[in-house]
Amino acid sequence: MPLFPYAAGAVSDSCAELDRWRDRLDRQRAFPRRWAGRMRRDLEAEAVAASLSIEQVPVTVDEVRRILVGESPPSVSPGDQELVLGYRDAMSYVLRRADDAGFRWSRELVIGLHDRVLAGNYAAEAGRFARGARWVTNRVTGEVVYTPADSEAVPGLIDRACEHLAGSEDHPAVQAAWFHVVTAAIHPFRDGNGRVARVLASLAMYRGGFRRNEFTSLEEWWGRHVADYYAAFECLGSRFDEEADVTPFIAAHVSAQLSQVRGLDLRERVERTIWGALEEVVESSGLQQRLVNAAWDAFFDRAVTPAYYIPLADVSRATATNDLAAAVAASLLESRGGGRGRHYIAGSALYQCVADALGLGLVDPRREEIVALLTRELAETGGVHG
Repeated sequence: MPLFPYAAGAVSDSCAELDRWRDRLDRQRAFPRRWAGRMRRDLEAEAVAASLSIEQVPVTVDEVRRILVGESPPSVSPGDQELVLGYRDAMSYVLRRADDAGFRWSRELVIGLHDRVLAGNYAAEAGRFARGARWVTNRVTGEVVYTPADSEAVPGLIDRACEHLAGSEDHPAVQAAWFHVVTAAIHPFRDGNGRVARVLASLAMYRGGFRRNEFTSLEEWWGRHVADYYAAFECLGSRFDEEADVTPFIAAHVSAQLSQVRGLDLRERVERTIWGALEEVVESSGLQQRLVNAAWDAFFDRAVTPAYYIPLADVSRATATNDLAAAVAASLLESRGGGRGRHYIAGSALYQCVADALGLGLVDPRREEIVALLTRELAETGGVHG
């Protein structure tokens, strides 16, 4: 009997649609470098925050965004900041490893990812398989809901899982979903199992030729559908059974990938249009183009601090101060607070300038109106369901 059997054919239609999405998105003209970099940063922050929130690590997307550019938000403990950076490191690591000509699925790869996910914390047993009994409990009731594989069997089970992937000819989405659920079922570590499983799933997609964020990271989607995420694991039963049919999980996983790529495609088109309008607004105001970064965050109601802006714009503190002051003078930003607490929000002219640049015909618009109108207009194009 194979390890955790499944029926790959159950998701063949969905996999075919994923292929069509990949082909279409890969054929798109290259995005402007500044926009592509910003989109990547935003998606990365959302993925890290979502994956950590699933594991009850209390960080918001805004806090993660600041940590990833080098800030240290006082609202986040040093230990949790290390977990943010560790998870980002693990995500970056798999993308670097995926293209290596000598890549192979191996026990050491899984262990290395775990070490990064837990930021090398020796006390948390980073990079080491768990020893002794383990169990998964309901965080609300404390009830034991799942008993994983015996710790003595873990190394051999991980080896078998890696061997299966190395020889698999299934669609990458099936491989990703299978390794995700199997890693969770084996539960090889004391902590961080879910994060490792999600990163491994991303790696399987990337290795299979799905290299855009829409395909390689499901964290943000699962973070918004946590109940569905946990429900998908019910096919494992209450204790480890390597003969459990995991087709239901694979179906849920592939369905989530399709939902994510459809949603992100529309979101990307809306936000890229807004970014273009902001570039026009900044230029027409006689400001440095790098200020688009600050205007972008302010547009989406995210406070901009000098410490946050400096690495994004790659400028000195003095230049950042001058940039932000110029944006305030143009009424695109508004300054709040003072000293270390100084930050910038959307100015009185920002939303109107963006609406005018887009030709929306709105008077005294709110951000929600601009986004909703663009979404309705762009939703009429772009599907690949047929």
